[in-house]
Amino acid sequence: MDTNGKYYLGRIFDLKTNKPGDQPLLYDPDDLTTHAVVVGMTGSGKTGLCIDLLEEAALNGVPALLIDPKGDITNALLHFPEFKAEDFQPWVNADQARREGETVEQAAAEAASTWKKGLAEWGIQPDRLRTLQESVQFAVFTPGSDAGLPVNILASLKAPAIPWEDNREVLREKISSTVTALLGLVGLQDIDPVRSREHILISNIFENAWSGAKDLDLGELILQTQNPPFPKLGVFDVNTFFPEKERFELAMLLNNILAAPSFQTWIEGQPLDIPELLYTPDGKPRHSVFYIAHLTDAERMFFVTLLYSAVESWMRTQSGTSTLRAILYFDEIFGYLPPVANPPSKQPMLRMLKQARAFGVSQVLVTQNPVDVDYKGLSNAGSWFIGKLQTERDKMRLLDGLESAMSGGLDRQAYDRLISALGKRVFLLHNVHAKGPQVFQTRWAMNYLAGPLTRTHIPILNQLAQAGAPTPVKASQAETAPVPARKASLAEGLSTTQPAIPSGIEEYFLPNNLTLTQAFKAAGKAAPEGAISQGLVYRPVILAQALIRFLNRKYNLDYELRKTALVADPDRRGVVRWEDYEAAAVDQDALDQRGDPQARFTTLEAPFSDARQMAALQKDFLDWAYRNGQVTVRANEALKVYAGPEVSPAELHTLCTEAARKGRDAEARKAAAAFESRLRTLQEKLVREERELSRDQTELSQRKLEEGGNIAETLAGFVGLTRKKSVSTALTKRRMTSQAKADVEESLEVIQDLKKQIADLEGERAQAVEEVNARWGEAANQIDEIPLAALRKDVLLDLFGVAWMPYHLVKAGGETFELPGYSTGMPHPSSLPSPTL
Repeated sequence: MDTNGKYYLGRIFDLKTNKPGDQPLLYDPDDLTTHAVVVGMTGSGKTGLCIDLLEEAALNGVPALLIDPKGDITNALLHFPEFKAEDFQPWVNADQARREGETVEQAAAEAASTWKKGLAEWGIQPDRLRTLQESVQFAVFTPGSDAGLPVNILASLKAPAIPWEDNREVLREKISSTVTALLGLVGLQDIDPVRSREHILISNIFENAWSGAKDLDLGELILQTQNPPFPKLGVFDVNTFFPEKERFELAMLLNNILAAPSFQTWIEGQPLDIPELLYTPDGKPRHSVFYIAHLTDAERMFFVTLLYSAVESWMRTQSGTSTLRAILYFDEIFGYLPPVANPPSKQPMLRMLKQARAFGVSQVLVTQNPVDVDYKGLSNAGSWFIGKLQTERDKMRLLDGLESAMSGGLDRQAYDRLISALGKRVFLLHNVHAKGPQVFQTRWAMNYLAGPLTRTHIPILNQLAQAGAPTPVKASQAETAPVPARKASLAEGLSTTQPAIPSGIEEYFLPNNLTLTQAFKAAGKAAPEGAISQGLVYRPVILAQALIRFLNRKYNLDYELRKTALVADPDRRGVVRWEDYEAAAVDQDALDQRGDPQARFTTLEAPFSDARQMAALQKDFLDWAYRNGQVTVRANEALKVYAGPEVSPAELHTLCTEAARKGRDAEARKAAAAFESRLRTLQEKLVREERELSRDQTELSQRKLEEGGNIAETLAGFVGLTRKKSVSTALTKRRMTSQAKADVEESLEVIQDLKKQIADLEGERAQAVEEVNARWGEAANQIDEIPLAALRKDVLLDLFGVAWMPYHLVKAGGETFELPGYSTGMPHPSSLPSPTL
C-alpha cells in the first residue's frame, strides 16, 4: 500500500453497519508535533493501536524514546517476517496452550498462521515486516537493573549544554524537578520546593555548579551537602539555615543510595544521552524502550523525571522545525500528570506539551484512567485517540478534557454518542488538523502482541534485536527458589546455639523437605563423587505472606489470593523489593515447630535483629501486597456470566455457551410462536379446502356419469317420440357438469395458494430462528477482561517474621558448599522452559 509517507493505522469504520470499510485511515506524522493522547480501557485495543503507530514511525525512520511501565511496549521488538513457528514459540503462552489442550509447538504454529493471515487481510506483506526489522535499531533499557541495557543516570547531574544566562528559568525548573525526584528516592516525599530546607540546599548546590558550567556527580553532591560551597542561603549563614548535624543526616541518606550494591546498576551502562539514545553512531534511528516495571514507585518517578529533563535540555539545543523529529512515548501516565498533585514529573511534562512542538518533538501519552489525568495540561494535544471506556464517569471526564482542548467548540452530544458506540479495536480520532472526528478500526499489528513481558525476557529480546549482549540479570528468588548452592565455611560464624530472635518478631522453621540427592538436583548440580554431608545449617530469611480476599457480588467473585516472599539477603537498611523475592505460598501446617537438634545456625544481623526495621518491613510488605494484589475477572456482560481466576477459559466458554443456549431457546420459542397462529389458520383453511375439493371431485364424477347416461337417452330419442324433451335434459346435465368442474379447479387454485403461503411463512419462521441463533452465538463470544484491585481492608497478614531456612552443608573434593534443603515447589532455572507469556 502506497501511503505517501503517512501512517497507515487502520480503516474507516461504519458504526451503522458495525464494519470497517475499504478506506484506509492515513495519519499525517507531522500532526504528531502537536502531541497525541491515547485513551482506552483494558481490552480496548489500545496497545495494538500504539504498536501500530510506533511501527509506522519506525518504517519512516523517526526515532523514539519509549517509557514502558508495564512491559507491553517490549512487544515492539517481536517482528517475525518469515512467520516461522519456532520464532513465535518462545513468546506464546504455554499455560494457555496447556489449558486449551495444545502443545507449545502447536500454539506457536497457530500464532504464526494467525499473524500471517491477519496481516494479509490488512494488505501487509512480509517485505514490509522486513523493512520494519531493518528500519531502526531496537533496544530495551532497564534503568536500575542489568536485565537489559543498563542506564547511567549520572549524566543527568552534569551541567547542561545550553548556556545558563540565556536559559536560567528553564534550567531552574529542571533543577527543581531533579532535586524533588532525588529526594523522593531517599524517602522524602511531598516536598515543597519553597519551604523544604533539603530542597533549597541541594537546589542551590546544583545552581552553583551549573551556572559555572561545572558538572556534578552523586559523590560530589554528598560532599557539598556536608560542606556547601557558599556561606549563605538568603540572609542567613548556612549553619543557621541548616545546622551541620542535620546536613550530615541528609548526606547520609544520599550516601545510602550511592553505597547500596543495588544502586550500582544506576551508574553503569548507557549514559542518559539523548542523541545517543535516538541514533546509533552510524546515524541509524533508534527506538529505545525504557522498561521500568521492576522499579519501585519512587524509582520510576526518579527516572521518568530525569529522562524528561534530559529530553527537554537536548531539545533546546536543536533548531526549530515544523516536521516530526522524534517521539517521546509514555505508555501509562497515571500518577505522572495528575489533575491535583504536583509530582516531580508533572512540570517537565507540561513544559514539553507547551513548547516541544516548535522543535518537532512529539509526546504520545497513553492512559486507561481518564479521571486521574490533568486534561487542562493536555489541552495542547492536537490528536486524541479515544477507545472503549470502562465507566460513564471516564467518558464524562474525557469529554471535559476534549472540551477544554477545543476551547468550548465541542459538539458534546455528538461525541458522547460516538464514544458510547465504540467497540474493541475501534477508536475515535479527534485531530485538530482534520475536519471532524473519524472512527476507525486499527489494523493488524506487524509485531507479535505477546502481552506484557517480564524482566527475565529482556536479555532474549535484546539478543533478538541484536542490541548487544547485556549481562544476564540475576534471577529473583521467585524464579530460583530454592536458591542455588553457595560456598560456606565454619569461619562464617556457625554456632550450635540458636540465636535469640528480638521480642515482637515471629519465628518460623522452614521444613527440610529435600534430601541431599534432591538438593543437588534442585540446584541443577550433579552430585560429585565422594560428596559428604556435614549436617544442616540454618540461615535466616524474611518469610512474608499475605492473604488477599476478593469479594464482589456483581461478578459473583469470592476468591483468595496469597502473596508470598522469601527474602534471603535483605538490604541492611531494611529496603526490600518484594517482587524480586516472590515465592509459592507456604502452608502454615508444613512449618516445623523447631529446628534439627544437630543443626548449626548463622548469626543474626540487621534487619533480622532489628525489631523496628522488621516492623517497618511488615508494613511495607502489606502495602506492596495491597498495591500488587489484583485478579482478572472475565465477563460476558450480555449474558451476565462472570468468571474469576479459578475458572478456566474452557469452563467459561461452557458457561457462556449454556447461558446463550438458554437465552436462544427462549427467544427462538417466542419467535416461532409468533408464526404459529398464522400457520395454524392457514393449515385449517387448507384442510377445509381439501375437504371441499374432495366433495367437488365426487360431484364432478357423478355429473359426468349422469351426463353420459343422458347422452345415450338423447340418441335413442331421435328415433322415438321423446326427442325434444331428451335434448333439453342433456343440456341441463351438461351445464351442471361444467359447474362441478369449475368448482374443482377453483378448489385446486385455492389449495395451491394456501400451500405457498404456508411455505413462505415457514421460511420466515426459519429465518427468524436463524437470526436468533446467530445473535446469541455472537453473544457467547463477547468476553471482556476486568481487572479488580484489592481493597486494603481485605489484605490480611498471614505470616511475617524470621524464618530459618535449612541448607545441606556438603564437602566434596576439598571444597565446602551449601545446598538448599527446602523447596517452595517452584522450578529451578535449569528446568525452566524458554520464556513464555
